Formats: sequence, structure tokens, C-alpha cells
Amino acid sequence: MFRRLFPLSLIAALLALSPARPADKEKDLPEGFTPLFDGKDLAGWEVLDGKKDAWAVENGMIVTKSGGGGWLLTDKEYGDFEVRVDFKMSEGGNSGVALRAPLKGNVSYSGMEIQLLDDVWHKKNYKDLKPVQLTGAIYGVVAPSKDALKPVGEWNTINITAKGRQITILLNGVKRVDANLDDYKEAAEKDHPGLKREKGHLGLQSHSNRVEFRNVYVKEL
Repeated sequence: MFRRLFPLSLIAALLALSPARPADKEKDLPEGFTPLFDGKDLAGWEVLDGKKDAWAVENGMIVTKSGGGGWLLTDKEYGDFEVRVDFKMSEGGNSGVALRAPLKGNVSYSGMEIQLLDDVWHKKNYKDLKPVQLTGAIYGVVAPSKDALKPVGEWNTINITAKGRQITILLNGVKRVDANLDDYKEAAEKDHPGLKREKGHLGLQSHSNRVEFRNVYVKEL
């Protein structure tokens, strides 16, 4: 029988070019987490109060192209969970992660928003910017304790854990917030009724300028 032999270097090159199998795609998935985005389309998500065409899938990322897309919310609701998201800002970018959000109202108040922002640009251009409006803040309620945001154009990772009334936020491995929502009852009564919610949708915000997201994972607790 005639056999054709291929050099190992050629075989290795062909394997490198072959499409990744599902197992390969999930080898970096943190233990216990489930992907909320398959890198191909926005199945399992819906747009609230914004333009659908402001959202796109590009090169395995969720992209808000220029703002105006409102919120991209999960179909499913979550109560206690850990969510992990990689995000990359363009200059002047403004976005957020929604927690326990309803499908109505201003999500930053009717639910809870964890702020994502080009802090440097906004500090320079908005002199009245408050600490509760910086990246990693529970927007309008709890300011982050440390600065850990990477420069524009670099990837950041935010980990948010919501367990009962306790919210813990890590940015690039640095703890930014560790707060009990019961300590903010005045804010909940006045402007942020979403702090009282025990369950709701997760989401990403399209506020202004381009922001890219990848590795959007959740673990229910």
C-alpha cells in the first residue's frame, strides 16, 4: 500500500490552521462558569431602550459601536451570582454592567449599574465628576476604593459577585468595592430602588463611544 509521509512541521501547521473544537474554545472557561455569549451572535440577549444596530458581534466580541444602544440584557434572570467580563474602552468610552435589572425603567436606578468608564478622559472633561461615577462604582451609590483601570485600548477584567445584600467588585484583580446594600437604604428609598431587588437581568450598556466586550461568563451561587 502506498503511503505518503508528511513532515511533522507541516502537520503541526495544518493543525494550527484547523478550526477549534468546542472543547478547545472552553478550555479557558473558569471552573463553574457558563458563557453568556458564544462569540457568534446575540442569542439570549435583548435590547432595552436603544437602537439594535448600535450593537454588533465582531471577531468574537460584543461591540457597542458608538453609543445609543441602551442596554443589552440577558433573557434569563439571576439572583446570587458571580459575573466576569473583559472590556476594552475607546477614548471617552462610557458603559456599564447591569445587575438584577428589570425590563423597564432606567436600569441604572431601577436595577443596579456597575460603572465602566474612561476615567482619565472624563476627569479631564467633566470637573464635577464624582467618585461614585468612576469605573467599578455601584453607579451613584458606592465609590470604588482603589484605581486599577488600565489605559484606553487595553483589556480590563471586572469580576462582580452579588450574594444576598453583599456586592463585591474586583477590577483586574484589585478589590474596588465590598459593600452591603443594607448600608445604603437612604439611596434605595430616594433614587435607587433597584438596590432592593433580589433578582433580575444582567446586561451591558451602550452609552457613548466604542466599547468592546469578550469572555462574558456567569456562575450562579
